Amino acid sequence: MKKLINDPEQVVADALRGIESAHGDRLRVSYEPMMIVRADAPVAGKVGLVSGGGSGHEPLHGGFVGPGMLDAACPGEIFTSPTPDQMYEATKAVDGGAGVVHIVKNYTGDVLNFEMAADLARADGIEVETILTNDDVAVEDSLYTAGRRGVGVTVLVEKIAGAAAAAGKSLHDVAEIGRQVNAHGRSMGMALTPCITPASGQPSFELEDDEVEIGIGIHGEPGRFKEKITPGRVASQIAERLLQPIIEDLPFNSGDRVLALVNGMGGTPLIELYIVYAEVARIAAEHGLTIERNLVGNYITSLEMQGCSITLLKLDDELSHYWDAPVNTPGLRWGA
Repeated sequence: MKKLINDPEQVVADALRGIESAHGDRLRVSYEPMMIVRADAPVAGKVGLVSGGGSGHEPLHGGFVGPGMLDAACPGEIFTSPTPDQMYEATKAVDGGAGVVHIVKNYTGDVLNFEMAADLARADGIEVETILTNDDVAVEDSLYTAGRRGVGVTVLVEKIAGAAAAAGKSLHDVAEIGRQVNAHGRSMGMALTPCITPASGQPSFELEDDEVEIGIGIHGEPGRFKEKITPGRVASQIAERLLQPIIEDLPFNSGDRVLALVNGMGGTPLIELYIVYAEVARIAAEHGLTIERNLVGNYITSLEMQGCSITLLKLDDELSHYWDAPVNTPGLRWGA
């Protein structure tokens, strides 16, 4: 195993020092407890947004802290939930008097710890609403979850709910807009290779050279099935395997307007992600779907895993408006 790290036990703290050095003009970093907060927080009168989860999925969540998106993010150890005290301190740090929304991926540790943090914050008089993301159509009740996993749509919730908060929407309205995004979005992922956590030094699962794993989770959890790849049409085959369950699940119907996210798992070159996106656009057109917005790149990753995930979100004018609104974070920026 070769990785650009110093001490496997200090990977997250060392990464936070890098984030602080690179973005200290717009973010502030706490180490006890660990959290990343936008420099001007709390913003008086604005609903605060807090998210978090295990590290190893960058730029999620810390890379999405800033105007138009999150106010704070809590990084856990690699693939491990943050603690309730991290979430509680982050909630207090961003409360500008209008309440705080917690955006929580549906993993058991995240759910339980955010619930405890919300209870502590409410005891301090802070209003808290929770948006739970559970968009993964691949499996239910996996190694880390009860029910469906929260994956790619989390990025879209953080952006759209963040824009609604920046526009001055109320706590209730921000939470409802985020829940609408989750309800109208579906995702599925795949892996060409496993990832290797710094502490273990071992692959998270096994794949033969001619196999792919369909339906993986962002922690390297196994998916629906292993499949032999067909030389000459790998991107087409993968796009079809992922998109068909996504389209059928909501379901998406001919005439729907959608946002399409083709997300890299950390080790896939952008050139390959664009090849996959071309297949996604073709298949969407065959189903009568109009892709009005798109995002292609590494946004919710799994260390150095090679592979991708696809997310479709059914759009309306309101969601499109908030998607287009300015955002200025290390991992996502436009119009600002």
